[in-house]
Amino acid sequence: MGRKKIREYDAKRIIKAYFSTYDSEIALNLNSVLVYPEDNLKELAQNYPWLKQNKLVVKPDQLFGKRKKLGLMLFNASWEEAVKFLEENRNKEISIGQVSGKLTHFLIEPYVEHEQEYYLCLESGRETVNIRFSATGGADIDENWGEVKLIKENEIQQLELPLVGKKFIVSLIKMFHDLDFTYLEINPFTIKEDKIDLLDAVAEVDSCAEFKNGERWGKLEFPPPFGKKIYPEEEFIQSLDKNSGASLKLTLLNPKGRIWNILSGGGASLIYLDALVNAGQKEEIANYGEYSGNPTTEETYHYTKTILSLMTTGHHPQGKVLIIGGAIANFTDVEKTFVGIIRALNEFKEQLINGKISLYVRRGGPNYQNGLKLIEQAGKEIGIPIFVHGPETPMTQIVEKAAERLR
Repeated sequence: MGRKKIREYDAKRIIKAYFSTYDSEIALNLNSVLVYPEDNLKELAQNYPWLKQNKLVVKPDQLFGKRKKLGLMLFNASWEEAVKFLEENRNKEISIGQVSGKLTHFLIEPYVEHEQEYYLCLESGRETVNIRFSATGGADIDENWGEVKLIKENEIQQLELPLVGKKFIVSLIKMFHDLDFTYLEINPFTIKEDKIDLLDAVAEVDSCAEFKNGERWGKLEFPPPFGKKIYPEEEFIQSLDKNSGASLKLTLLNPKGRIWNILSGGGASLIYLDALVNAGQKEEIANYGEYSGNPTTEETYHYTKTILSLMTTGHHPQGKVLIIGGAIANFTDVEKTFVGIIRALNEFKEQLINGKISLYVRRGGPNYQNGLKLIEQAGKEIGIPIFVHGPETPMTQIVEKAAERLR
């Protein structure tokens, strides 16, 4: 499962488009406009006349929360006040904790007078959806977290909620499953007679389900976390992933780090990184990512080449380590993928030697014995230290050996 965060605008757009197929009797008030950095505000008002006919709410839509507490929300505003707010804040550099970035995308919605605020969160679990609910929602939900209840689907009818609210939750869960959401937090939503307003939303979808629901999702982007710099190499791997039946992911954490990773399998990749943190090497982890789902030799070659280029370009410290690790694959052909990795290693022979780079390999799965023999032979021919292990060696032990190399 590839859980990807989406904009609040897109979450509400999808709900608005399809909720009526699950319950045609419930009215959802979901008017909104996403303002892009290049948008002309005068033309925007012409295209959406209701902007001048309603009091408005304006807020950034860039995957960070607590916007009200950060003073980044405008309430009960006229269009003229909204324009002033946007002009003052568009492309403004701000800091949230230790992260800095520019405000680029804003959401505009009608302002809704209301009294009670409800909290609802749906999250994919191993076997079912986890449901959290509170009749005390809103900006202070963290302070009132003790009132949030974890409930089962058969307990929805027992909630302190009008009947229309209960029906809303039941239908939303069906839509959550069908449209491959993995996380949907609505805080708050309000109820007035038979109408429900979703005032704020945070959502993730399973990006691996794009083949199934891409058409229904519509034009759906997966923006980076606020303040996250996107490197060209990350964009290249994203394009590789998009055109592949396999999963290819890359996130740069610290380009100056001394521990680089080519990891297979989403679960295994997390174990490797957790083990590195436990070994006291958090600040040295250069990248996170994974290749899985039986990628081709060519795809694995390009994936490895991208990481080696990042690892050996620029004025980085010598003596780094490269962990080529994974669990025991179910159907990924280890030999086939290692042929791609070896091809990239040979192309970077000179850089690997000059950088005094050591390789730590651990893998199991189909044809793993041949794969391990090939990569061990390649390391010796290149002339770099290489330590090769099969599934008999715990993953955490490989991490400990790699971490020891840096001490």
